Amino acid sequence: MPEGHSLHRLARQFDDVFGGQVVAVTSPQGRFASDAERIDGHHLEHAFAKGKQLFCRFSNDLYLRVHLGLYGAFSFGGDHYFTGASSIGAPRKIGERESGPSPESEQYTGPPEPVGAVRARIVSEHGWADLRGPTACEVLDHDQVQIQLGKLGPDPLIGSALRIRAAKGQVDPSLAATELEAGFNEFRANLLKTKTAIGIVLMNQALISGVGNIYRAEALFRNRISPQLPANELSTQKAKKLWWDIVSVMEDGVRDGKIITTLPEDRDPLGVVWPDNAYYVYQRQGMGCRKCSAQISLAEVAARKLYWCPRCQKLPRKKSAV
Repeated sequence: MPEGHSLHRLARQFDDVFGGQVVAVTSPQGRFASDAERIDGHHLEHAFAKGKQLFCRFSNDLYLRVHLGLYGAFSFGGDHYFTGASSIGAPRKIGERESGPSPESEQYTGPPEPVGAVRARIVSEHGWADLRGPTACEVLDHDQVQIQLGKLGPDPLIGSALRIRAAKGQVDPSLAATELEAGFNEFRANLLKTKTAIGIVLMNQALISGVGNIYRAEALFRNRISPQLPANELSTQKAKKLWWDIVSVMEDGVRDGKIITTLPEDRDPLGVVWPDNAYYVYQRQGMGCRKCSAQISLAEVAARKLYWCPRCQKLPRKKSAV
């Protein structure tokens, strides 16, 4: 499943390709046909992401909501005005092909014939996007969108998104810092409400949105936090450090189009950075820790694979009662 950085990249691309333009929306597959009619022929005013969901606001006060899930992906193309990713979506389906212009940009004659089960097709004067295999693809009104947003915890990428909008003159530049600080306060309050292990909490989109299996494992390692630690036992200082570290590595993911969490000094100098040297613990079970000599552990927790270093991420000792 794509993590939050991919959805924020997707929102940026939608704004660049379709923002402010009248678009034709269809459903070649047919499953989205009735909802497509509700937004077809309207201006796509603004696209934004929260966590792992994409929202596109249209001029008739309706919104397209997309949750890619495990297999959903968008493919893009267009004329010489179009530059951007050729595809963005679930790693299991398309990998991380999130850079480079459309291969059709020099001889554009309109969108190609649909290939496969295209749930939704969006076409403007200069570009197109095809959506395949999403978990959710629906049209909602404003109140329904607010319900969906209310189910999600604070998004570590809110600052990155607001800085982009500030650069376009759409919001006050100071809003990014304000919202990130509010995000930490909400995250901290959410941690204090539960004794659930922090390794499970970070995957709960109602408590913090956008963090997936890779960012979960890597952020906990980078901050020397045991995934078994009850969330409400994490100190305010460590919670703040964890929040801002997640913000940092996820913003790097938006910039780079891939997840790289290692520092240069911890990589094999003879190997390529991605994917061989990209992670500290994710999918490195049985291999040596980049910081110590212990072997990276793997366990199945809440139906997901959890990776950690048993030496670098020890549970703190309980204080004995006096």
